[in-house]
Amino acid sequence: MSNNLHPSFERDVLIRFSHCDPAGIVFFPQYLVLFNQHVEDWFNQCLCMNYAKFIGQRRIGLLIVKLECDFKAPSKMGEKVMLGLGVSEIGLNSFSLEMICHTDNELRVFARKTLMTTSLDTNQSVPLPLDLQTQLQRFAMLN
Repeated sequence: MSNNLHPSFERDVLIRFSHCDPAGIVFFPQYLVLFNQHVEDWFNQCLCMNYAKFIGQRRIGLLIVKLECDFKAPSKMGEKVMLGLGVSEIGLNSFSLEMICHTDNELRVFARKTLMTTSLDTNQSVPLPLDLQTQLQRFAMLN
């Protein structure tokens, strides 16, 4: 994470064959898949909001409107890495996350992404739902 923000939701992930390119290292788009899975777990476990219902039943999308990734070192098949996530900003219709992939002694990837809430019916931006805004603020304050 950045020098003043530390990951506040972490979990171990095994790097699998399906994550890797022919050289046996993680193919860079797979990090984005891993990070999105981590956001889903964070919604379910930390925000206590069912991600599938949030998207499917409530018809609220989380559109990535800004993404920046720094790839520091490769990850190889068979390694266990740690994914981490922290909230860096909460806006009216968006929030920003800082995410990392690391081992105990090496940063592999650092990413910043901004997610905007949208209506899946109109494809237009909508304000953060009050329950999401409340949970984001609670999570940010606790961590």
